Amino acid sequence: MLASTSLLSTAVKRSYLPADFAFSSKEDILPLFEELKAREVNDIAAFKQWLTDRSELEAALQENVGWRYIRMSCDTTNKEYTDAYTFFVTEIQPLIAPLNNDLDTKMLAFTFVDSFNDKGFKNVLRQVRKRVEIFRTENVPLIAELQNKEQEYASITGSMTVEVDGKELTLQQAANFLEIPDRAKREEVYRKILARRIQDRDKLDELFNELIKLRHRIALNAGFTNYRDYMFANLGRFDYTPDDCFKFHHAVEKYLVPLVQKNEESHRANIGVDVLRPWDLSAEPEGQKPLRPYDGSADLINKTIACFNEMDPFLGACIEALKNENRLDLESRKGKAPGGYNYPLYETGMPFIFMNSTNTLRDLVTMVHEGGHAVHSIVDRPLELVDYKSLPSEVAELASMSMELMSMEYWKHYFSNDEELLRAKKKHLADVLKGLPWIAAVDAFQHWIYLNPEHTADERRKAWRETYARFSGKAVNWDGLDDALENMWQKQLHIFEVPFYYIEYGFAQLGAIAVWRNFILDQKTALEKYIAALSLGYTDTIGAIYTEAGISFNFEDHYVAELSGFVSDQLAKLEQK
Repeated sequence: MLASTSLLSTAVKRSYLPADFAFSSKEDILPLFEELKAREVNDIAAFKQWLTDRSELEAALQENVGWRYIRMSCDTTNKEYTDAYTFFVTEIQPLIAPLNNDLDTKMLAFTFVDSFNDKGFKNVLRQVRKRVEIFRTENVPLIAELQNKEQEYASITGSMTVEVDGKELTLQQAANFLEIPDRAKREEVYRKILARRIQDRDKLDELFNELIKLRHRIALNAGFTNYRDYMFANLGRFDYTPDDCFKFHHAVEKYLVPLVQKNEESHRANIGVDVLRPWDLSAEPEGQKPLRPYDGSADLINKTIACFNEMDPFLGACIEALKNENRLDLESRKGKAPGGYNYPLYETGMPFIFMNSTNTLRDLVTMVHEGGHAVHSIVDRPLELVDYKSLPSEVAELASMSMELMSMEYWKHYFSNDEELLRAKKKHLADVLKGLPWIAAVDAFQHWIYLNPEHTADERRKAWRETYARFSGKAVNWDGLDDALENMWQKQLHIFEVPFYYIEYGFAQLGAIAVWRNFILDQKTALEKYIAALSLGYTDTIGAIYTEAGISFNFEDHYVAELSGFVSDQLAKLEQK
């Protein structure tokens, strides 16, 4: 077994906070911060205790807001849930932001801070120094306003439905029709989804304009000329630069776009159409039913437990624990926020998985993806400080995207039919290749947005078309679909809710392919290295964590070519079966 099942306990052990302590008002929290701020810290032992106590407070606060966010995203129509989250964002966070800055400043003032040699503390220290450097009191209310605005995206998109064959469906549910062989029906549903998105296009444009203005003001206040550079600092991107992102874009354009175009041309021939249209991209050929790997969320959970369990009993036990603790909400429904996530909850140590499943292959992939995040959340639990477990996304997404590929070797638990299993593997590998150009497009688009903050909505649509054209090839015919093409970016929630959180998927995908390559050669060793890397949390640099996993943190041309070539070769082998 890869790790001990003792990690699966949700028992909370508090030493600084009272066991029954709950956060219901500002008055509950303020004395704790004041005590930490005023406490005498005269030696290393006292410093370590101060760090531990602060971390306990942070974990409890993080879990409190975590549950507020989870409940709200599970039901965006529930005013009580929305109000509870809004209260924390508008009342509690503005209170604690300057207090946290005071504690950061206090930490840096300790004469012995540089000699404190806990593993991982150097990582913490560079983050703290950067936080203090960019903190501005005037940004506290702006950030609170920004967080509230960002949640409007979920409310707008979560209410989008279309009627198909007399039934009201979420857009995720309706998208299942894009897989069926009936081309006329696919086009009908595609156009209905498009029309519904266009209905709120202007509303989303207005929202995004407001978000850009707020973000730009925050950046200027912090002494930056643009929000891109502010976010690189805010996200703690110490291990790569914007120029490295541009190198990645170039490599993807050079090596991945031709591969994707080749695969799309092959798909066109396979489904028997002369011209490939957007509603054809997920279609099955005539006589072939869409892949349906499970029947309802309970079946998805149980099959994932079986899949993970065969990889290693500990991995299956992780998902079983989530099931037993009711930390899964998987079904798509009206009023539910879009997307999927694994929310780490640092006090109980047991995360929550949220997604919008509609019984598709994509849902299977999302489940094992979020399952990889969940395993990560569980194996780094023993780390002493929250800061050691607060992961950069380049590390977090390595866990999830590696699990997508490694678990593929055990997808027989979802597909008892060998032909369907083969189809599922081929589809996923084709999607891995296709995903990298999309990631590059979203990231490049965000660079343009924030380096040109005064742009209009029309200029933004033009910039997106140009960006998308760069990374999409020429296999798909978009004639008469300008609205679909120009507003496609609006469906990517990261652009609205977590700006600049997307390039990480690209870097992590390269890492995941390398992990999978090792896994094919030696499953046991690759899994052990994978868990060892995850167990580090964020106690070392991104490069060092990737090295622990037996791979390289690299996005140079030759590496992108090598790994994309490997996936293409594996796909070709499956095509020959």
